[in-house]
Amino acid sequence: MKNILIINGHPDKQSYNRALAEAYQKGAEEGKANIDLINLGELDFDPILRYGYRQRVDLEPDLLDAIEKLKKADHLVWVFPMWWYSTPAILKGFIDRTFLPGITYELVEGKPLPKKLLKGKTARMIVTADSPKWYEKLFMGSPLINQFKKGTLEFCGVKPVKLTYIAPIKDSSDAFREKWLNKVKELGKNLK
Repeated sequence: MKNILIINGHPDKQSYNRALAEAYQKGAEEGKANIDLINLGELDFDPILRYGYRQRVDLEPDLLDAIEKLKKADHLVWVFPMWWYSTPAILKGFIDRTFLPGITYELVEGKPLPKKLLKGKTARMIVTADSPKWYEKLFMGSPLINQFKKGTLEFCGVKPVKLTYIAPIKDSSDAFREKWLNKVKELGKNLK
């Protein structure tokens, strides 16, 4: 049975992202997967990497629990909005505090690239945005997608990383949102 970890990176409990995460969860339950769901807005942790990598700060219980779920998962589902062509601060803080040497990668002396400790895991990014995909790709160069997919997940060995880009959210109709909730539920059901 596949172990799936869903990480909702939107801090608002009433957000559309939360509804998307829950839709994926419902589908994955129908697909008979083991599921863990983390709503980052409900965790109690300091999102700031206080000393960079010079000195490790003790990890809060919520982060220790999240790391165990991350290690156990076969497939990671990241649901979050694109804000200013980046992730919400809480998601960035979560990555800064949990994607650490010895947890998601290991530095290798004399080598420029680390040992990837998340090899064997796959991922899906479900990103909501107001910018149409063509604008995000052609004019902005997909900074969030490249950074999160390549600079974070693939850097630590997660591959393949698939993308579901849902836009524009601003002024979207109930029918548009419902259509995407159903599509995301199907992704979960098919364990993709």
